[in-house]
Amino acid sequence: MISSLTGEIQHIAIDNAVIDVGGVGYIFSASPNTLSTLRTKQHVTVQTLLQIRDDNPVLYGFSTADEREIFEIMMSVSGIGPRTALAVLSMYDPDEIRQYIDQQDDKAFTKVSGIGPKSARRIILELSGKLVPREETGTATGKLAQPQGPVWKEQVQEALTGLGWNEKDAVKGIDQTLEAEPELAESTDVSAALRATLRNLGEGQTRQRL
Repeated sequence: MISSLTGEIQHIAIDNAVIDVGGVGYIFSASPNTLSTLRTKQHVTVQTLLQIRDDNPVLYGFSTADEREIFEIMMSVSGIGPRTALAVLSMYDPDEIRQYIDQQDDKAFTKVSGIGPKSARRIILELSGKLVPREETGTATGKLAQPQGPVWKEQVQEALTGLGWNEKDAVKGIDQTLEAEPELAESTDVSAALRATLRNLGEGQTRQRL
């Protein structure tokens, strides 16, 4: 199994990237949160998981080994596939996911696009005891570099449309997030901006269902 790849990022798309390792380009799928930390020509180590479904190998990439573990365990839940597992990791970091499961907070997962109340309760039921809060385990060495430079709005909008939101709702969600958290306007942290916007959109979905 390919557990990690170290090399230079050649290309970044909406839902995948290509890393050159010794002259060989490996394409890996990843969450918008992970992809937002990458830059072309950047030398990084990507934690990976190789899955083979219907004889088709798919490589998934993560910024830390901890995220990879969450992804793998999340997919053990009935009805949760790779796309949904990546969406969860885009909205919450591993510590938050463990905390919500430990607290039996199924509502937190209904804020993720593609997860309804029944699936959220199933996540809590099937992962209770498997994912519990824990202290940092030293996986920081596997982290990708934090994003720097340009304003995050365009990148977050592309990430949201890649997750299934239409452009109108994506723009509206970003604007509402900026109103609620104006300090993000000066931030260059794409991951934080993406998580905040996903939470805002998820809360809007919840209100519509009530």
